[in-house]
Amino acid sequence: MKVKLELDPDQQETEITIHAKSLTPEVERIYHQLQTDSEHPDQIEGMMDNTSYYLSINDILFFETDAKQVMAHTTRNAYFVKYKLYELENLLSGQFMRVSKSTILNLDQIYAVTKSISNCQIKFHDSYKTVYVSRRYYRDLNERLKERRALS
Repeated sequence: MKVKLELDPDQQETEITIHAKSLTPEVERIYHQLQTDSEHPDQIEGMMDNTSYYLSINDILFFETDAKQVMAHTTRNAYFVKYKLYELENLLSGQFMRVSKSTILNLDQIYAVTKSISNCQIKFHDSYKTVYVSRRYYRDLNERLKERRALS
């Protein structure tokens, strides 16, 4: 596959065209990834101590429910967000994935995965925070991580 980037200062809006001989699974995956990436926000509003913070999606480690309130966790802090988990699932890009009934995590922030008989624990870069993956979601998580490694 050839990849080409052309920069044109006169271009008003970014446009991506895929030229392919046929619609292969790889072309379809790239197309859908580009479609979903263009529909997702780069920031999300979080509240802490009556102050609104605009958090970069890339800085968020995971979202979890806590006493019916959804929290966005960064490396050091946790912020209240106005969305429900199912809304975040639809809003966020492919770098996020639900891993339990109460948690959605950022796949780009995973540092380590520890599998044991009873559960699976996720550790994050530069953070003491951890998340547990339920057995129901473990297989999907493992597949998504393998896909991401193959793309790297």
